Amino acid sequence: MTDGHGTDAVHRALILAGGGLKVAFQAGVLQVWLDEAGRRFDHADGASGGVFNLAMYCQGMSGRQIADNWRRLRPLKGVTPNWSEYLKGPYAASLFTLDGYRRHVFRSWGLDWEKIRATDRVATFNLYDFSANELEVLTADQMDEDRLCAAVSLPMWFPPVVIDGRTYIDAVYVTDANIGEAIRRGCDELWIIWTVSQRRRWYNGFVANYFQIIETVANSRLQEWQRRIEASNAAVRAGGRGEFGRFIEIKLLQAEVPLNYLINFSQERFRQAVELGVQTARSWCVAEAIPLSAPVASPPDDGTCLRFTERMTGTVAFGAADPGAGPAPGDRPGEDLSVHLTICADGLDRFLASPRHEAVVSGEVHCEALGGRRPVESGTFNLFVEDSDPEHLRMLYRLFFTDRAGHPLTLSGCKNVSEDSGHGLWADTTTLYTRILRGHLGAGEEEGAEVVAAGVIHIHLPDFLRQLATFRVRSDTALDRLAALGRFGQFFAGRLWDVYGQGVLAWSPI
Repeated sequence: MTDGHGTDAVHRALILAGGGLKVAFQAGVLQVWLDEAGRRFDHADGASGGVFNLAMYCQGMSGRQIADNWRRLRPLKGVTPNWSEYLKGPYAASLFTLDGYRRHVFRSWGLDWEKIRATDRVATFNLYDFSANELEVLTADQMDEDRLCAAVSLPMWFPPVVIDGRTYIDAVYVTDANIGEAIRRGCDELWIIWTVSQRRRWYNGFVANYFQIIETVANSRLQEWQRRIEASNAAVRAGGRGEFGRFIEIKLLQAEVPLNYLINFSQERFRQAVELGVQTARSWCVAEAIPLSAPVASPPDDGTCLRFTERMTGTVAFGAADPGAGPAPGDRPGEDLSVHLTICADGLDRFLASPRHEAVVSGEVHCEALGGRRPVESGTFNLFVEDSDPEHLRMLYRLFFTDRAGHPLTLSGCKNVSEDSGHGLWADTTTLYTRILRGHLGAGEEEGAEVVAAGVIHIHLPDFLRQLATFRVRSDTALDRLAALGRFGQFFAGRLWDVYGQGVLAWSPI
């Protein structure tokens, strides 16, 4: 086969590992790998939540179609409490059923089992046959809705599925990525999308313990396969056959996805997870030197504009490079600095879904040592940006202005939102660590730049209360404006939960 770019390719496997509803991220990756990178696969395997995407893949959907299905997912449509079992208390069959997925979600995704069974794509689905105590691997032509449900039926949460007198459950405790099946089918390049958390942070509570056990099983199995493949490859390089008789390459795309495995009530969360998958996959492809075609054009902005004002005051020390250090002994005392900003997010859908959550900033910087009140010529604000850990978020400010002599300056500011900071939610979200840099500099140009001054400015309580009264929304109707404010508030509260509420429930359900 070829890789879509006219070159010979190895036998390539697509491994759609489980991860509960975190596999919405996986769908974003598929949009890039299948459509923009044009990758084709000799074999595809799905386990646990990954079978949802595998079914759509087998049906012949494009990566964008799979991703759009998750973008449009209404999670409450899939929630069906198993009311009839609740009176049984600890002997209940399950807390929920998959009836909502059968009636609503699968239909909205357009799953067509005749097309899936007739696919020309080689694929395997993993179920656990509890009656035989063994993993059952089924090809696409053997699949139907009952078996798809069986493949995601986590004990306690969903009842097992009985098929032909045999009891089936989710295979996650045996495998969350059937790497062995791909190798047995002759694949020697394994493209794995991994969304099971690898943070290794233990939280108390029954729900947290349940999923931490799954993380223990899934991650240890993945590491075991990695070690086996590494040992086999070493033997092949040394001139031997190794365990697998050929060189096996793992191409792993792993991410911490800020989405609960099961407990999610917000459509917004799924859109954000998909877009995070798209952005992560594009960066991954660049790092792997995989060429990408032009992405499908995004839909136009929804026309909703959210704006609010913010005032922060404090001091900066000229000649200092560390915002938290203050003036050095013998230096002149810190100079007063304040900013009065208007933040405008045009296209609320885009702002909330994009991992950068970027808005435009206007306003003024006030510092007498720099010439008094200086207008912001242009600026950006990024709300709750994550790097590698979604529990550590940053609010980023970048303001371009000039001093009284016309010299270009950049105010680069960061609020660190982290439970590990030791300062608490209020201090984290109202404290801006600020540097004034020489020149108009982008984020990638700061290293080695001349620091004119550095310090800390704050939102004080009276200013915060005034800020709450400045929120305005431009939209067609009063109801739309109210809904937009609610969506922003839900997003803001949810991301704070992600940082400070992990002990209650890993990742906000809203």
